[in-house]
Amino acid sequence: MKEPLTTNLYFDNYNLIVELNDGRTISVPLEWFPRLLNASKKQRNNWRLIGKGIGIHWEDLDEDISVESILK
Repeated sequence: MKEPLTTNLYFDNYNLIVELNDGRTISVPLEWFPRLLNASKKQRNNWRLIGKGIGIHWEDLDEDISVESILK
């Protein structure tokens, strides 16, 4: 079975919401990621996928989050 990959992400007031290529949508609290929690909307929305979707990178925040870490 292939590892799930991120296809898109967005935020609500309290959560990071990640869409995966297997059809799941995973929501995790922003408080798990203090850099994202304390970031501006502009900083949060400046992200790119890394490794074809195995992770997400925020250049402005020097933050990397893997799909694996979100699923654990």
